[in-house]
Amino acid sequence: MSTKERWALILGASSGFGAACARALAQAGYDIFGVHLDLKATLPRALQVKAEVEAQGRQAIFFNKNAADDRNRAEIIARIQEHFKSAGGGSIQVLLHSLAFGNLKRFIADDPKDAVDRKAMEMTLNVMANSLVYWTQDLVRAGLLVRGSKVFSFTGAGSHRHILGYGPVSAAKAALESHTRQLALELIVKGICVNTLQPGVTETPAFRKIPGHEKIREQVLTMHPGGRMTTPEDVAHTLVALCDPRIEWVTGTVIRVDGGEDNL
Repeated sequence: MSTKERWALILGASSGFGAACARALAQAGYDIFGVHLDLKATLPRALQVKAEVEAQGRQAIFFNKNAADDRNRAEIIARIQEHFKSAGGGSIQVLLHSLAFGNLKRFIADDPKDAVDRKAMEMTLNVMANSLVYWTQDLVRAGLLVRGSKVFSFTGAGSHRHILGYGPVSAAKAALESHTRQLALELIVKGICVNTLQPGVTETPAFRKIPGHEKIREQVLTMHPGGRMTTPEDVAHTLVALCDPRIEWVTGTVIRVDGGEDNL
């Protein structure tokens, strides 16, 4: 393997922030391992991201699997290890957790079917928060995250603001921020930084699933002095900047990328 090779592993690489970061990291010289979960109808978007990475002259190895599943995680990590073994070695410089799949029901509803239940609540916490811990644990144990590696995830203002129907995801985002602090504390001795980015309201497939997203969009466009919403590219460019190896003492924090939106 060329000593110049740098690899990023993106969980949720086919759309939204994950896709934008895959493109930006490829442009910055990173090869991409991408994990995504797409059926026939949405698979073309994953193939498009893969093609865009390769168009930058970078390697793109994608896995169409549920990243929150324990067996899938073990299989993907084993295949990454096999790839590095055949290439003469390697490690992951950037792990990006961009999994946005959760339940959007209220806690309280007249009909129990309209309220979140235990299974849905636990699924949301597992996918959007706890899976960050499990991936980081296993990658460290496998020797794939090393000194200088960076771990990122995405939170949101919903972690500390109330939005009807957003309760399970809000809880997951708050847990994600807590996990970030704990992982950062435990990994700083290994020279691994762990941070979560908080984008402003951004037009992504995940945003369009939030109840009342049209009203949220209108409020941001009306109130934001910048006159626009955050874009996936705003976030991707920030992440690439934070990947600079000279930035080695920023860890365990929430980094807002919202043009000051959360102050409004």
